[in-house]
Amino acid sequence: MLLFFDLGAGEIFVIVLALVVVFGPKQIPEIARNLGKAINEMKRASSDFKNEINKEVQRIDREVRYAEFLKEKEAKKDEITDAEVIAEESPNKEVVSRKSGSQ
Repeated sequence: MLLFFDLGAGEIFVIVLALVVVFGPKQIPEIARNLGKAINEMKRASSDFKNEINKEVQRIDREVRYAEFLKEKEAKKDEITDAEVIAEESPNKEVVSRKSGSQ
């Protein structure tokens, strides 16, 4: 049976037995509490780190999308300007064509 960090039940039993022999049964609860606090602190730090990374990725994504929006906006603006120039030139060409055709 696989329990924790690829350790089996027998291996965990040997580790706990060694802890009892080295530290004594009175210090085991205090060691377990400190170990639990340390694990919780590591989880909290990991969660905070992930949240900061996600915030930064979202910020960069917004910046990229905004830059793409500005680029598209500028392209549309150029298209409108080109269309206005063509529209201004077109009536003049028709007038010139009519004058040359009627002569």
